[in-house]
Amino acid sequence: MYTTLPNGIKVFYREAGSKSAPVVLLLHGFPSSSHQYVKLINLLAPKYHVIAPDLPGFGFTEVPSSLNFEYNFANLATTTASFLDILGISKFAVYVFDYGAPTALRLALQRPEAITAIVSQNGNAYEDGLGDFWNPLKAWWENNDTATADFVRNNFLNLEGTKGQYTTGEPDTDVIDPATYYLDWVLLERPGNKDIQLKLLMDYRTNVAMYPQFQEYFRKSQVPVLAAWGKNDAIFIPPGAEAFKRDLPKAEVHLLDAGHFAVESHTEEIADLMVKFLEKNGI
Repeated sequence: MYTTLPNGIKVFYREAGSKSAPVVLLLHGFPSSSHQYVKLINLLAPKYHVIAPDLPGFGFTEVPSSLNFEYNFANLATTTASFLDILGISKFAVYVFDYGAPTALRLALQRPEAITAIVSQNGNAYEDGLGDFWNPLKAWWENNDTATADFVRNNFLNLEGTKGQYTTGEPDTDVIDPATYYLDWVLLERPGNKDIQLKLLMDYRTNVAMYPQFQEYFRKSQVPVLAAWGKNDAIFIPPGAEAFKRDLPKAEVHLLDAGHFAVESHTEEIADLMVKFLEKNGI
């Protein structure tokens, strides 16, 4: 379904469960959309009011060209905040994956009282969690040269690179529905979308710069955190999951035999961990 924000952005989102139940917000990552949560939504809906929006530049959310929207993580967070306001949601637990993590954590800095708990599935907040995958991107952040931008475009923003995010590190790739990475790839191929993705990949450096602020939020809030992490992920590696314990001694960390998109291959296991975790924290 869709809702239109005051600035004209038409946000596509998936919603399930009773509106009187506690809210669980699912924030997707690159290069996906709320589609990655279809199976998880069905498992959580009997107990929770589950909401999963498509961020600007992804899925089926529509951004008017007349808005001259600047694709950066600050604006992804602002858009998410506006979306929640439109739906009248002031408190929620949030599931973060990949880009969903800095989006939610920027929101947490603005509204620390809004977030009741965080479930992080390969949603990073520590430099410990940045794998070698990031090395060419870090060089690009430093140099901002055309050659590296072309390398990123040609190696990350194509079908092979998209599929690899789902299959690399996954012991049984047969459990991954090909529709997932084909849908992502088709949407990446829309006119102008690769330029949007390059802007966001370049802007990711601002998230790394904000890691100390995110960590301070953890220390001050002691927000309940469950890290359910694909331990074979080459993008956000397991030390990023373990690092939560530095600032949140009560954080739960579970390393799953999965890759980056653990939610696709270990949906039932993650849902079970989530429900037990949320119930334990009175949610």
